[in-house]
Amino acid sequence: MDSSKLTFQEERRYKRHIMLPEIGVEGQLKLKRSKVLVIGAGGLGAPILEYLAAAGVGTIGIMDDDIIDESNLQRQVLYEVKDIGKLKAIIASQRINAQNPLIQINVLNTRFSIKNALDIAEKYDIIVDATDNYSTRYLLSDVSVLLNIPLIYGSIHHFQGQLSVFNYQNGPSYRCLYPEPPKKNEAPDPGEEGILGILPGIIGCLQANEAIKIIVGFGEVLSGKLQVFNSLDLSFYKLDIKKNPENFKITALGDYKY
Repeated sequence: MDSSKLTFQEERRYKRHIMLPEIGVEGQLKLKRSKVLVIGAGGLGAPILEYLAAAGVGTIGIMDDDIIDESNLQRQVLYEVKDIGKLKAIIASQRINAQNPLIQINVLNTRFSIKNALDIAEKYDIIVDATDNYSTRYLLSDVSVLLNIPLIYGSIHHFQGQLSVFNYQNGPSYRCLYPEPPKKNEAPDPGEEGILGILPGIIGCLQANEAIKIIVGFGEVLSGKLQVFNSLDLSFYKLDIKKNPENFKITALGDYKY
């Protein structure tokens, strides 16, 4: 893939992007050259992957070792009934490749772990957190700090969603917001809670939006802020996140068995 210029096909496909002064040809080339790793191909991952692919992000890594369950179909809009029992990362890659064959998709059908995290993440410019468990979130936070890669965070719970960008231009990390994971019985497992089906679509789209802003360099990136959305009354509000320099002194990955 020649990343020095746009092909005629790419110019036609991304015409409406190129018309925006904030993006233009140069911005679209930045998207073409970018590499984004999406951890999780479930509720949040589905819209993230679709919109990053549609935007022309040149290389997208899809990392997930889970299979599609019937209960996923209520919110994981990349999948169909015929996909039940199949691997999410593979089916997701097939769907977005069909939507945009001009990009490269790396299928990583394995779990993000201490053993592979640094080797995989260092190949990408941005990490997008589309996970649903505390262990992986804290691992992602530390990987982001060690490699100095921006981490786009999203989470969903019942009718509410959260969004932020961590480790961006000396901004705070995930641990600055949540220093330690909750102890057992203090908080429910995020992956086993009820969830409004449309909510991950909203938060996932916002995560994709932050990735595009970072890559192209327009707008105000959601660093140092936690955006909270409540679908019950359509309210949005932001909370400030204070940076704790101690969270940036780590030199190695730790123990993530929470």
